[in-house]
Amino acid sequence: MKTMKAAIFTQPGTIILDEKPIPKVGPGDALIKVTMTTICGTDVHILKGEYPVKPGLTIGHEPVGKIVELGEAVSGYEVGQRVIAGAITPCGQCFSCLDGHHSQCGGEAMGGWRFGNTIDGCQAEYLLVPNAQANLSLIPDDLSDEQVLMCPDIMSTGFGGAESANIKIGDTVAVFAQGPIGLCATAGASLRGATKIIVVDGINERLAVSKKLGAHHTINFNDEDPVKAIMRLTQGRGVDVAIEALGTQLTFESCLNVLKPAGTLSSLGVYSGKLTMPLESIAAGLGDHKIITTLCPGGKERMRRLMSVIASGRIDLKPMVTHRFKLDDIEAAYDLFANQRDGVMKIAITP
Repeated sequence: MKTMKAAIFTQPGTIILDEKPIPKVGPGDALIKVTMTTICGTDVHILKGEYPVKPGLTIGHEPVGKIVELGEAVSGYEVGQRVIAGAITPCGQCFSCLDGHHSQCGGEAMGGWRFGNTIDGCQAEYLLVPNAQANLSLIPDDLSDEQVLMCPDIMSTGFGGAESANIKIGDTVAVFAQGPIGLCATAGASLRGATKIIVVDGINERLAVSKKLGAHHTINFNDEDPVKAIMRLTQGRGVDVAIEALGTQLTFESCLNVLKPAGTLSSLGVYSGKLTMPLESIAAGLGDHKIITTLCPGGKERMRRLMSVIASGRIDLKPMVTHRFKLDDIEAAYDLFANQRDGVMKIAITP
């Protein structure tokens, strides 16, 4: 039996590199050799036991690779082609998919998120892609693996937060947290036509990157109260849209507190523990506020569109990759990323 190296969740606090059988390909599947992947904040939630998955699962949901085998029912692709697949792998045929809710594939909350959640993920030498016809997206020859690394999840999620909020030309938008998802939300708000984008973080280096992606005003929460600063910048009016990109009670409440009446809170964070709703922040439920959550859109057409944005040169996400590791050293990569040392934003991992 041929085996491969894989990053495996064994118990809360432990992800190890070990050997696993190379997956067998079914009629609708594709096997790709992973050429690059990365670690997501959600993977850290899994590592810490804050999001439950089964022991023995291979972690990771952001794959870039080459096709090595195709199921007999998959057409239009060839072995050797460079591809990505989204973190969300919809079947494209169930009632949720046909209703336009691909991330909730199968009618279950988060049903489209399979890699590193309900099936083996991509922090490994090989990855089995289900429903390959709906999920494999060819990488243009003029784009590198590193250029498209953010498309499967981070870029799709951040952009999704801006899209779900229905940001309009001329809107004022606040984005709380400028980690990788928050930075992509900032870029997405800019592409959607927001003309005043205010971002909040505690790390000046991230705030500097946000300016390159479209932010007009940056607030370091270590220096001033971000809610007061945003209300001052909006002359007390509040923002049209507030995007929460961290997943904490404090940032969630802060988003509510800077919204105008009838404004929209677009929530992207993964929350662990209890999340409460302060009544005064939503005018006792009578302020016409909207709260919307987003699980990153997937599928091959979504991936094609995101790569088209990269190819256009309108945004450059390469500065997000701050560190590079081999798969053999993924345990050290997790230690660095989980503890947010050395200015880490995203780590490119190669077999």
